[in-house]
Amino acid sequence: MDLIDSIILAVIEGITEYLPISSTGHMIIASSLMKIASDDFTKLFTIVIQLGAILSVLVLYWKRFFQSLDFYFKLLVAFIPAVILGLLLNDVIDELLESPIIVAVFLIIGGFVLLKVDNWFKSNEVYDAAHPEAHTKISYGTALKIGLFQCLAMAPGTSRSGASIIGGMTQKLNRKTAAEFSFFLAVPTMFGATAKKLYDYYQAGFELSSDQINYLIIGNVVAFIVALIAIKSFIDYLSKRGFKIFGYYRIILGIGLLLIHFFIYPLTTV
Repeated sequence: MDLIDSIILAVIEGITEYLPISSTGHMIIASSLMKIASDDFTKLFTIVIQLGAILSVLVLYWKRFFQSLDFYFKLLVAFIPAVILGLLLNDVIDELLESPIIVAVFLIIGGFVLLKVDNWFKSNEVYDAAHPEAHTKISYGTALKIGLFQCLAMAPGTSRSGASIIGGMTQKLNRKTAAEFSFFLAVPTMFGATAKKLYDYYQAGFELSSDQINYLIIGNVVAFIVALIAIKSFIDYLSKRGFKIFGYYRIILGIGLLLIHFFIYPLTTV
């Protein structure tokens, strides 16, 4: 990996982390095309720069993070399923993270889901128009169910934000409220994933060079700036227009990847 690679990946992370199009999937695709996907530092980098994207949520919603202890307990409840399954399936997840073809398949499946989501949960928006406060209160049971949905994103290409937003909508939350809770849930989830990846990296005997440390710093700064813009734009767009455009994008990208893999050159790195 060089400086240009790190900036490109950070831009992709910042744009895709909070959109329902799978940031991990896009990082796998991009790093595979750059031919650096199998590098151990690349795998670390793609996880650690999520901290920059997380910081953007803390900056944009800082008042919401000082609401009450109840808010933190609900985030903890939603976070627990990912911790348990992440530890149990760690080796399987690592293998899946090296396959652009698995990413392509889940991009397409998720794309068709997003084409239907707005119709499935149309009543959430209709009810909210008449009862604007009804969907803003999230119970512990709702938080747990959203956390379970988030676990679907352990399959690369699924989208953590997409899975958790849909999980919220199944609990009668409107699109905006579900998306914002998904953003908040990303904070402990991504911090946990980063800490685990750094621990595994050092346990494997690797050490970071000065250049690699610089790449991580630059990557986090770039991801932070880009994510600030992406979050605001996504919330505005989602509230007004819904998920369909993201569904079409996922399907087109997934089909394109499969065509490249089978007719131009294989992308699989495992």
